[in-house]
Amino acid sequence: MSGNWDVLQYYALDHLRITFLALILGAIVAFPLGIIGYRWRRAYSPILSVTNVLYSIPSLALLALLGSAFGQILSDRPLIATLAIYTLAILVRNLVEGLRAVPGEVKDAAQAMGYTQRRRLLTIELPLALPAVIAGLRVATVSTVSLVSIGGALGLGGLGFLFFHGYRRDLGSEIWAGIIASVVMAVVLDLLIVLGGRALTPWARKRAAR
Repeated sequence: MSGNWDVLQYYALDHLRITFLALILGAIVAFPLGIIGYRWRRAYSPILSVTNVLYSIPSLALLALLGSAFGQILSDRPLIATLAIYTLAILVRNLVEGLRAVPGEVKDAAQAMGYTQRRRLLTIELPLALPAVIAGLRVATVSTVSLVSIGGALGLGGLGFLFFHGYRRDLGSEIWAGIIASVVMAVVLDLLIVLGGRALTPWARKRAAR
């Protein structure tokens, strides 16, 4: 590692880029699906079933399928789409369960004060559901950091490239460098999300302190 910081930095930044793009894409899709599942309870089970089935597909198989669909199997797009799909099962569930955990009396009070359904969702329900959403984001982030490495089998995948390249050349140091960097990245991102969550939900921190 000491003699290859530039190489490690290059693949670590690429790893971060793919991770963030996958999480952003997953969140963009998961949010409306979660709201639909929350508003219309009958829709929640089918949505959850579909996301769980997609999550159960082996990563390399899903990557190959999406690569064929994109016509660019040796590009980042199928990998990012694959990782985004895997985040849905986590993000959708935590969003819906977080919204359902909002106390009924709070919703009734907001309705009595003349809040519209949309305003109540945005200003009361979503903020109170943030702890559950953040918990889901933590799991999705750590999982995505791990799964990015599958792209290394195709010469992609950030730090995953070091795993497969080191394996082909029988270089244990290169494999360990990729593993250590991936673990450090996952821990750092998880800590950042925890700190961000505490800053966004001061009421939850105060309640825990009691």
